[in-house]
Amino acid sequence: VQLQASGGGLVQAGASLRLSCAASGGTFRSYAMGWFRQAPGKEREFVAVIHRSSDITLYADSVKGRFTISRDNAKNTVYLQMNSLKPEDTAVYYCAARGGVIASNLLSIKSPHYWGQGTQVTVSS
Repeated sequence: VQLQASGGGLVQAGASLRLSCAASGGTFRSYAMGWFRQAPGKEREFVAVIHRSSDITLYADSVKGRFTISRDNAKNTVYLQMNSLKPEDTAVYYCAARGGVIASNLLSIKSPHYWGQGTQVTVSS
C-alpha cells in the first residue's frame, strides 16, 4: 500500500487546514487509517485514527474537539480536518494504515503496517 499525504502549509493561529492521504495498491476499506505528527526535536505522536467502517474514531487529547478524521472509501482517501490551529500543532504530519484492526483495539494503529510520507504544517502565532 502506498500512501500520499498532502494539504500542509503555513497558516496563522486560529486558521484551518485539511490534510488528505490518498491510498493506492491495496484494499483501502480493509484498513484502519491514522494520522501522526512529529514536531522538531520530538518523537512522532499519535493524532487520530478511524476504523475501516468509518463509524469509530479516536483522538489524542491535544486535538480532541479541534481535529476531525474522516474517510471516503470510494476515493481511497482519509482526511484530517484541523480547526482552531495552534502554534503547538506545528509538525510534519504522517498518515498510516494498518490491516486487521478490530473496533475495540483501534489504538493498534500506533504500530502501522504502512506509512505515508509527511506533509509539513506550520502554524504561526
